[in-house]
Amino acid sequence: MAKKIAIIGAGPGGLTAGMILARHGYDVEIFEKEGLVGGRNAPIKQDGYTFDTGPTFLMMNFVLEEVFGLAGRDVSQYIEQIKLDPMYRLAFSDMEISPSSDPDKMMQELARVFPGSEAGYQKFLKTEKVRFDAMYPCLKADYSSLSSIFSPNLLKALPHLSLGKSIFENLGEYFTPEKLKLSFTFQSKYLGMSAWECPAAFSIIPFIEHAYGIFHVTGGLNMISHAMNKVFCEHGGTLRLNTPVKQILVEDKTAKGVVLADGEKVYADEVIINADFGYSMAHLTGSGDTKYSREKLDSMEYSCSTFMLYLGLDHLYDIPHHNVFFAEQYRQNIDNIFHNGRLSDDFSFYVQNASITDPTLAPEGHSTIYVLVPVSNLSFPIAWEQEKERYADKVLDALESRVGLAGLRSHIKTSKITTPEDWQNSYHVYKGATFNLAHTLGQMLYFRPHNEFECFRNCYLVGGGTHPGSGLPTIYESGRISAEMILAKHARGM
Repeated sequence: MAKKIAIIGAGPGGLTAGMILARHGYDVEIFEKEGLVGGRNAPIKQDGYTFDTGPTFLMMNFVLEEVFGLAGRDVSQYIEQIKLDPMYRLAFSDMEISPSSDPDKMMQELARVFPGSEAGYQKFLKTEKVRFDAMYPCLKADYSSLSSIFSPNLLKALPHLSLGKSIFENLGEYFTPEKLKLSFTFQSKYLGMSAWECPAAFSIIPFIEHAYGIFHVTGGLNMISHAMNKVFCEHGGTLRLNTPVKQILVEDKTAKGVVLADGEKVYADEVIINADFGYSMAHLTGSGDTKYSREKLDSMEYSCSTFMLYLGLDHLYDIPHHNVFFAEQYRQNIDNIFHNGRLSDDFSFYVQNASITDPTLAPEGHSTIYVLVPVSNLSFPIAWEQEKERYADKVLDALESRVGLAGLRSHIKTSKITTPEDWQNSYHVYKGATFNLAHTLGQMLYFRPHNEFECFRNCYLVGGGTHPGSGLPTIYESGRISAEMILAKHARGM
């Protein structure tokens, strides 16, 4: 009889593991508390407009091709990917740069904006490729046992980790202008970290962008989760929407299944947790049954949160697909987010104008605008119910004045605001930390919560709170790693 797998959450990690295991004949059941799949990768559909809830950048699309291949499918048969060139617009108060993943175009752009920096860019590509080639196998490996930190791949990668150095310091090896360094380190925000604290090893992220490009998926990145669910169901997997899990069923330190919110017990041979890590430890595993007590959870380091605006407009503005606007006092804004717990009047923010590329997201002649402002997580006592409308007004002012969206307010037909408290209360994101656990050296590889959960037998973690970390490609890898560990375990007859 086929082994039974229960997966908590139909986010990208759970869907990845689910479609791989279902392809191999396992009896897989996914329990999703919402009425649709995707988690933070789900669509928001409102008044005829479609927004991505969270991720809008698709990097390392070769990982997506690989995990679909492991599920016996060709991803190109399920989604349409569009490579963006330029990748994005980076705007400072006095200048702009539009980086390209085409090296010749990028050299021309550097010559235009930062003349004399071309040699540094070539050095960046060459040096960071060596780092990426050394580190990438580590992102694909499992670090659930102590011996794994002595694995040949990790030992080979160690000299390339630049231990004790930040990504901002590392970019100083290639570039002198402050704003050019910021143009290659803002990616640390994908990890919810300050560029002055994010480990230098993550310089591979801007390298990945420049080496492999950034993609949009027609219909939004949420279509990836939709496609994964389709593959999962084609292989006979069972999806139960609107079915929250109350608790993991644990006997003798072994996961035996799940208890649903309505009291139903579903027994399984293996349980995969795709819910937010902190939320899972606080609510699903049973108090005192793991090493992750509330005190332990609160002592861990978390990413920043995000303040979100989703705007449906009866107008299409002529600005690029991806736009990043830097605060005038960028370092102060970063300190306010990560250390001071204050809302900056002068803030950095990201704007997606996906309708310039993809007309399927809005009615004809209309568009969607997605705005993300990095803010403090709920470790800091910001009264969001009182602040959210005021802050939304400040963001709208910035969109009109800095982004050039003249008359924006008059074009808004529908809108949605998501605050850190909404991330926590509606999406079950611990502390509202949108990018999950911070990627400090003490929370990476073996020192991050393990794919094979260390507190219970027959239990696995996927998603941004386990190895290899947050971000869509690494979350897909977490799903693949956990699925392959289960396949290997049962192949050995354990």
